[in-house]
Amino acid sequence: MSVKSIFFTLLATGTIWAGSAQAEWQAIEKVETYSVSGTTGPELYASIGQKGPQISKNRRTIAHTNFTLLWSRKYKTDDGNCTLVSAKPKLTITYTLPKPAQKLPPETAALWATFYAGIEKHEHIHGDYIKEMVQKIETATVGMSVANDPKCIRFKTELNKVLSELFQEQRQRGRDFDRSDMAQGGNIHQLILGLVNGH
Repeated sequence: MSVKSIFFTLLATGTIWAGSAQAEWQAIEKVETYSVSGTTGPELYASIGQKGPQISKNRRTIAHTNFTLLWSRKYKTDDGNCTLVSAKPKLTITYTLPKPAQKLPPETAALWATFYAGIEKHEHIHGDYIKEMVQKIETATVGMSVANDPKCIRFKTELNKVLSELFQEQRQRGRDFDRSDMAQGGNIHQLILGLVNGH
């Protein structure tokens, strides 16, 4: 259900920061909405199909999670070696979710509240996976060193390998979760049935 994007900055900016890496930052999480029309469950779900986030040329989804990730890094080049001594992430996670364009009748509003809460929870699990990926990047890269690399050229090549591997791991984890949660009879399928069939 989710589309994710990532942007890495490999050049160090800022200053050295102290303390536990994982305790020094917090992800910025925000919600963007798109408008759906209708006053019944079937009408709302049909509108989602027409207006939901487009994830490919002919495919839309109910909701998605997108993120940007920037880093402030500090390198040390003592004795000609390149060592990453600090890395502070700036992670922004954006959840895109549907929102009714008008006030719903009480019965439909109750159905929508259950549907929305389930979809929101699903997307926030994707957000948790992204935050865990960033923590893994910190653990794997801070203190990493490449010998005889005074300009940190080979270091950045090695760093990119680590970033790519952990990013692909996160993407696969998200795909596996979607496959399970969106399977026939799975959580998302049940949420849709509840909205459309009124139970």
